[in-house]
Amino acid sequence: MSRGVEFGLDTFGDNTADADGAPVAQAQVIRDVIEQGILADRARVDYFGLGEHHRDDFAVSAPEVVLAAIAAQTSRIRLGTSVTVLSSDDPVRVYERFATLDAVSSGRAEITVGRGSFTESFPLFGYNLQDYEVLFDEKLELLAALRGGGPVTWSGSVRAGLSGQRVYPKTESGELPVWVGVGGSPDSVVRSARHGFPMMLAIIGGPPQRFAPYVKLFRDATVRFGHEGLAVGVHSPGFIADSDSGAQEILFPYMKASRDRIGRERGWPPMTRQSFNDEIEHGAMHVGSPDTVAGKIASTVRGLDLQRFDLKYSVGQMPANFLERNVELYGSEVIPRVRHLLDAT
Repeated sequence: MSRGVEFGLDTFGDNTADADGAPVAQAQVIRDVIEQGILADRARVDYFGLGEHHRDDFAVSAPEVVLAAIAAQTSRIRLGTSVTVLSSDDPVRVYERFATLDAVSSGRAEITVGRGSFTESFPLFGYNLQDYEVLFDEKLELLAALRGGGPVTWSGSVRAGLSGQRVYPKTESGELPVWVGVGGSPDSVVRSARHGFPMMLAIIGGPPQRFAPYVKLFRDATVRFGHEGLAVGVHSPGFIADSDSGAQEILFPYMKASRDRIGRERGWPPMTRQSFNDEIEHGAMHVGSPDTVAGKIASTVRGLDLQRFDLKYSVGQMPANFLERNVELYGSEVIPRVRHLLDAT
């Protein structure tokens, strides 16, 4: 079963701290992310994805620029986003930027588009949150038309229309790979299938198997819309160390601080050690030794019949040395174990 299943790493470029707990400059965080992408390539990871954020706890607001720096120093790993916030961007510029990245990387660029889990980009770029749904609907429709390079004729309400327009540069393969990030809305699942985009499920809490109905809905919809065979992937948080207890002890304070900060904005209760342990035991967090994490990833892949699994390996102010070790263990220890487990079933 491991044939056809790919394994990636995602990071949002969280602002980190040094060994003494002092904040690291955002410029250094970005340089560290570049090094982690290079390390992922050496560790034989299939994909490296960067999130786009516009707030003070994340350093990466222009993922494609950072990805281009990684592309120049790697040879095989595919490079993309997790996610590009399409609602507050322009699909033509998204296509042009990633077609350029595709050229720089010799055909290794991907895009994962979504509405994003934060809304800071809307006022920053002059968009009204009241237009949240129509912005994404229309811009995704336009990107679907653009991905093959044109010519494109399109009209909508959120930007100027196009009439027989081509966009440049053209990709050597003829089409940019585009995924749609989905948080669990049935409408989003069907929208991805309708436009012929693979679906990346963001499973950040609760048992992964509860998303099985969404996978079935997607597969049924792809048949109905004539796009049968599209891939399904999952993006979930995790952390790997030499032992289960070691991974948990390292991760908990950073996870709690990050989640509680966001929780204060959204009205969530503080994270407790019990809720943390429950999420590892029964939920979406893939945390522990290489054996433990590999077993849980294999279960997630089998249970949802996935073609890709991306581990979101960074969280809060965790120092870069822990992140680098996480990347190394994922590539050298976890992925081979997952492939072995999948082949054995």
